[in-house]
Amino acid sequence: MNLFILAIKNSTKSKNLGQRLGALNDYFTFSLYRNICRSLLEKDKLLFSFLLCKKIMEGAGELNAAAFYFLLTGGVAVPGGQPNPTDWLSDKSWGELGRLSDLPAYEGLRDHFAANAAKWKVLYDRSDAQNEPLPAPWHDKLLPFQRLCVLRCIRPDKVVLAIQDFVVHKLGKQFVEPPPFDLQSCYDDSSVIAPLVFILSPGSDPMASLLKFANDKKVKFASISLGQGQGERAEQMIVHGRQNGTWVVLQNCHLAVSWMPDLERIVEGINRDNTNPKFRLWLTTYPSDKFPVTILQNGVKMTNEPPKGLKANLIGSYMQDPISDPEFYDSVTEKPMAVRFRKLIFALCFFHAIIQERLKFGALGWNIPYEYNNSDRRISVQQLSIFLNNTEEGAPIPFAALQYCFGQCNYGGRVTDDKDRRCLLVILRRYYNDGVLEDGAALSSSGNYVMPEDGTHARYIKQIQELPLTTDPEVFGMHDNANITKDQNETNKMFASILLTQTESGGSSGSDGKSQDEVMDEVATSLLDRLPENFDIEQAQLKYPITWAQ
Repeated sequence: MNLFILAIKNSTKSKNLGQRLGALNDYFTFSLYRNICRSLLEKDKLLFSFLLCKKIMEGAGELNAAAFYFLLTGGVAVPGGQPNPTDWLSDKSWGELGRLSDLPAYEGLRDHFAANAAKWKVLYDRSDAQNEPLPAPWHDKLLPFQRLCVLRCIRPDKVVLAIQDFVVHKLGKQFVEPPPFDLQSCYDDSSVIAPLVFILSPGSDPMASLLKFANDKKVKFASISLGQGQGERAEQMIVHGRQNGTWVVLQNCHLAVSWMPDLERIVEGINRDNTNPKFRLWLTTYPSDKFPVTILQNGVKMTNEPPKGLKANLIGSYMQDPISDPEFYDSVTEKPMAVRFRKLIFALCFFHAIIQERLKFGALGWNIPYEYNNSDRRISVQQLSIFLNNTEEGAPIPFAALQYCFGQCNYGGRVTDDKDRRCLLVILRRYYNDGVLEDGAALSSSGNYVMPEDGTHARYIKQIQELPLTTDPEVFGMHDNANITKDQNETNKMFASILLTQTESGGSSGSDGKSQDEVMDEVATSLLDRLPENFDIEQAQLKYPITWAQ
């Protein structure tokens, strides 16, 4: 309800009814996306954007249900069919292409593919297949969503990137660039009766950000890590906080499962009449089915994961403490050294993003997955400030000492595999040397990523926002083929997750007039028809009786 009221107040005013309704719709849609995104894990944010886009298209009558479910499932395999005319397309993909040709909008697609296999192979061989037009006349004949289904058949590993481009085409770029984590906006949406809930993930620790936020607000707060026997003490802290207007932080609620009903009772008993208006209840928990649902429904939910993508990761680093603090950002005062300090901050953030993004490549990225987090970057950038402030004018920057502190201690302290440690140090040396201090210094072999021009904090963020939305593997020092397995896994996970959300849409009907229930009945009937008759157990026993003779 608050989102509706804010949309009415803050959206663009107009005397033209159509323009006013459009402004209300656009403002509310993005406000909904922004508010929900802060409570989603990174892996689910694009999924939510796509589902939001799908619902809008359904409301406008632009979505064919049969094509949508084909995109998710690839149809149901049936025996027989035409033989695969190529030696480069898998039989599974050829079968999907045949089933897609049975849909009205794609009639003749299979025959066109067989007759023009060389033209379709161009699409198959492209490293950026999501950007390659389909062979004529299919690119112009099909709508953008319909082209997603064709891409699923030929290059399923590029479907997630194509979905991202599709959301940009339908809703705008802002719907695939989640806003950076902002405690202030979350606090503004909270109240004494609406707790703030941090949904934790491996490697995330919001306490440092929360401590600084409390200091900026000049608010006292008490913190306790829940566990066996800590429930009574936590309840006393809440009572004291309600009386005095202090903040109470209950960490690791998932470890106190038996106390969760008591927490639910305590929160339900909080109201504005008997509580100091400055009081806030902060909770941290890993995803758990034991956490009270009512608190989740009424509270402000937040996640604090490393942002997905190199560009988003860099922006997240610049928006978090201490880099976002103007006093720290200008803590190196001597002009030549101050310029180097700002450039080395960017180089450190770039290094931080690279090693976190490599985790998505599985064993190609690191032999062992390490939980690099914001505390590694925070202590490293603070050490950088200390080193440069203690470096005499005209003296060289102590890169060897910085590389040791960052690569062996801060980040390297997590590394247990000797090959991973060597890889980490090599990556660090690529970004921590005299060469990166020049404007336009290459940070990748292709030259697509370079050292930005020096400037203010806002200028650096503006230059980061101009970076590509998707990152090629060459930035990580990998071959283009490194993306294939990663992207294929992302596609499978996204479609599996979307299917889990479609339980309520069984009655929706496609353009062919069949409901999803009817389609399922047809599939089940088809499967039963292909099954052989049941064995006649009684006849088998008579024909092959059991004998006990040795």
